[in-house]
Amino acid sequence: MFILVINPGSTSTKMAVFEDEKPMVLRSISHSNEELAQFGDDVLNQLDYRKQLVLKELAHMNVAMEFEAVIGRGGLVKPLAGGVYEINQQMLDDTYNGIAMHNHACNLGCLIAYDIAKTIPGCRSFIADPGVVDELNDYARISGSPLMNRICIWHALNQRAIARRFANEIGKRYEDLDLIICHLGGGISVAAHQHGRAVDANNALDGEGPFSPERAGSLPASDLIRLSFSGKYTEKQLLKRLAGKAGLNAHLGTANVKEIEKRIAEGDAHAEMILNAMIYHVAKNIVGLGAVFCGKVDAILLTGGLARSEYVITRLRKRIEFLAPTYCFPGEDEMEALALNALDVLRGKREVKIYT
Repeated sequence: MFILVINPGSTSTKMAVFEDEKPMVLRSISHSNEELAQFGDDVLNQLDYRKQLVLKELAHMNVAMEFEAVIGRGGLVKPLAGGVYEINQQMLDDTYNGIAMHNHACNLGCLIAYDIAKTIPGCRSFIADPGVVDELNDYARISGSPLMNRICIWHALNQRAIARRFANEIGKRYEDLDLIICHLGGGISVAAHQHGRAVDANNALDGEGPFSPERAGSLPASDLIRLSFSGKYTEKQLLKRLAGKAGLNAHLGTANVKEIEKRIAEGDAHAEMILNAMIYHVAKNIVGLGAVFCGKVDAILLTGGLARSEYVITRLRKRIEFLAPTYCFPGEDEMEALALNALDVLRGKREVKIYT
């Protein structure tokens, strides 16, 4: 079975062609700021531009348009349970209408997948484990104000893929383990996986949890309210200060941890302080989730692009390994995870879910 995988990010569109479990093509199409600027602030305006680049790349590689399925990275639609979802009109409508009020490139995943699949006879279109997967327990959902509940936006796809990979390596089932998993990337998400369900996770996009290379994380609420009414910033500017121009980027003018490590090696004490502070807050969030399991955690898994940094991982391990054995899985398994999710549905191993 041939499966096309589409994974749009802020400055690139990753694509892959799988024959069953085997990756035949892996490509990352880069988009410069100048190229994207022509489409304005609404990321959905980039739909046709990105889709045509994918089709052009497939044609360039002489890949036949004979796919059994096209699966896209899931967007920020309504909160839903984890799993594989067939793309339907309701999902398309909610994506176009911005139901989750998040202007993120991942929203293009289901749109591109659907548009390509509908041109191929018998081809199906899916998403799997989008960032809005919500399996929180009742306690986790309650905040300190009845005006708002906690929600989670996290790296569900990669975390689940890493969890299954780890379980397979130790000869157990993901559904039988209690894990704390931390995705270390431009945003940082930390989740408690209890017997196959993520019963607690932070909102890694909107400002909760540790700060990251590009996110502000949790902020002093009163100060944020006062800043909002100060007249110094527009709503758009403040939102950018939560995600994008925030975290390491705001403190040090770059989100590139390699560059920051180079500054530290050259004696930049301020850069060292800020990066170590991020590691400190990540560790606090990881260890804090130990309370979900009353301290009985099978393993802590570290993944994402920053998991390649020896500087970050070494210092993080020192603060968290007392809680549980810690394992590192650098990078992301998102493309393979998407392909295998689609393959399981096509083979009848998993039941496809319907978005409502």
